[in-house]
Amino acid sequence: MNALALPLLVELFTEELPPRALRALGDAFAACVADGLRTRGLALQHTQPEGFATPRRLAVRVPHVLTQAPDREVEAKGPSVKVGLDAQGQPTQALLKWAERQGARIDQLSRGSDGRQEVFFFRSTQPGEALAHAIGPVIEMALSKLPIPKLMQYQLADGRTTVSFVRPAHRLVALHGSDVLPCALLGLESGRTTEGHRFLGDRSILLDDPDSYEQALLERGRVVASFDERRRRIEAGLLAEARRLESRLTPESGVADEQALADTLDPYVDEVTALVEWPRVYVGRFEPEFLAVPQECLILTMRTNQKYFPLFDAQGRLTPRFLIVSNMEVDDPTDIVDGNERVVRPRLADARFFFEQDKKGTLAGRVPQLASVVYHAKLGNQAERVERVRAIARGIATQLGQDADAADRAAMLAKADLLTGMVGEFPELQGVMGRYYALHDGESPEVADAIAEHYRPRFAGDALPATQAGTAVALADKLETLAGIWGIGAQPTGDKDPFALRRHALGVVRMLIEKRLPLDLRGLLSRAFDALGGIPAVKPDVDGLHAFVVDRLRGWLRERGTSSFDADAALAVDSTRLDELLPRLDAVAAFRALPQAEALAAANKRIGNILRKSEAGLGPESPPLDPALLVEPAERALADALTTVAPRAEARLAARDYTGSLRELAALRTPVDAFFDSVMVMADDPRLRANRIALLRTLHAQMNRVADLSRLAA
Repeated sequence: MNALALPLLVELFTEELPPRALRALGDAFAACVADGLRTRGLALQHTQPEGFATPRRLAVRVPHVLTQAPDREVEAKGPSVKVGLDAQGQPTQALLKWAERQGARIDQLSRGSDGRQEVFFFRSTQPGEALAHAIGPVIEMALSKLPIPKLMQYQLADGRTTVSFVRPAHRLVALHGSDVLPCALLGLESGRTTEGHRFLGDRSILLDDPDSYEQALLERGRVVASFDERRRRIEAGLLAEARRLESRLTPESGVADEQALADTLDPYVDEVTALVEWPRVYVGRFEPEFLAVPQECLILTMRTNQKYFPLFDAQGRLTPRFLIVSNMEVDDPTDIVDGNERVVRPRLADARFFFEQDKKGTLAGRVPQLASVVYHAKLGNQAERVERVRAIARGIATQLGQDADAADRAAMLAKADLLTGMVGEFPELQGVMGRYYALHDGESPEVADAIAEHYRPRFAGDALPATQAGTAVALADKLETLAGIWGIGAQPTGDKDPFALRRHALGVVRMLIEKRLPLDLRGLLSRAFDALGGIPAVKPDVDGLHAFVVDRLRGWLRERGTSSFDADAALAVDSTRLDELLPRLDAVAAFRALPQAEALAAANKRIGNILRKSEAGLGPESPPLDPALLVEPAERALADALTTVAPRAEARLAARDYTGSLRELAALRTPVDAFFDSVMVMADDPRLRANRIALLRTLHAQMNRVADLSRLAA
């Protein structure tokens, strides 16, 4: 029988699938069906499936699927020859029983090496599996591997059979070419019938073959089957309406709307795509008086609760219009628009109510109430935590020569908005609402801005605090969390990080580096542990926490494209003052490109090894260099070169010209090479030996001021 290679279509038609999981479900279904076919030899290894996912279906089309897999040569390894044959060379019971299990005669076995010993083999031809037999198990396995958020159980029409799946399934399509592949699962028998849009399309659509699937759903079902194609249509519709109305889709100035759809609005567009099968974009409006509420509140409720897309003017101010992505296309959308406007109005009214109620009290008046909010069972309440953050923030601001009073005031008020009605309804607005309420209370703009900024950066790539007080409080807040959670032994394990310590560590690293803050990382961690000193459960561990933060720093550097060798070289010299790390890394990269770099790095590594061994005999405090004991021309030349180069390198270093400092050291290559070619460091004369080690110690210290160059050696 000749196996035919034809396209395969599998579709499972269901009730509405969870929108946030739809893309993942669709991708997983397509990948798992294709993997199952490849595993059974029914599809080529490079075959790429095409997945489809709509609110009511998961489907996959796989090209070139065989009706029957090719026969396979199978080799079974049996007992060793020592075990399989007795002293007379006759088969033992062990070999006879193994051959019987393989369905083989003794004369059909072969002998060969398995790499360790001589063993028996049985080689046979296994018939390829038929697609008709495999399709059911393939689909069943694919369904079992879906990333289903939560299973639900439902009864079939017989009233007796209970089925478990993410949502009740109603139809199953399995087409190979134009033929239906018979299979049954989830209480369904396979066929060629699917359904279109719930209101706009045909309720019963006969599919001729896999290749006509999308067109049939498009024309007769009013369904765009491809998730990505529906998303493209939604994006195009949103952009077209925004431009027609001379509006923007995000408030951020300088951000193209196309980029906003891919960044800021990406999760909202994906979720809306998972809610519609035939997307159409309409314009809704709300009363302008709602604009008196902070726009962040209105934006959040429209995007998160209603899946609408608010519109902004050229200055980034919210306008009283929004875009609706509907699942219905009608000639007159008035009823659709009116219905959505009626739905959003109470949401906006709730936001206005919370805002007006919250303004009746002050942030300062709420601070004592933080004593009733538990922060952590071992670390006390939020009021106690606020006092710790205040102490750390004031110390940081003082060290930086900034306004410590502003940092202290901001730290005291930063968590008070947790007790407001607005933040209770929208936790995402922590800090944002604190700023609005602080300004309403008459706090200074710097304090208000610091309250909003102290959560930054909230995620990778997020903006850093812009103000001095905001930076001090943001650092203090993250340092207190790191020291407190680490100190009680709740460190991250594997991929589990319930207190987001990795994110907090990265935030500290980014602020120190990107804002060039002249602060010592170890000193900051020590200050944070000191602030927690009165808590018995906290065990200070500056070394362990410092290593954890530096590990996050290494990861951040890798993501920026920094060589691990460069990072190791720079951090080996200084992993506490991070404000000069990036310039030092640039200098290391520039040095590595010099023709002298490889030889100097190798020499540096050699010098380091010599010094480590010499400490056993001379101790770390060896005698100082004595020029009178430099008897060899090469060692005098090296000492002279070092005398000439060192001041120039030091001057560059003092000016923070790290690249220039390393370039100056490149001039040492020739005298260093000559020294090792002609001078015996471990001379018999103990005075000469100690003096040469002193010379190398001086050279080593000078070469490694910017980075440990030995880390660059191959």
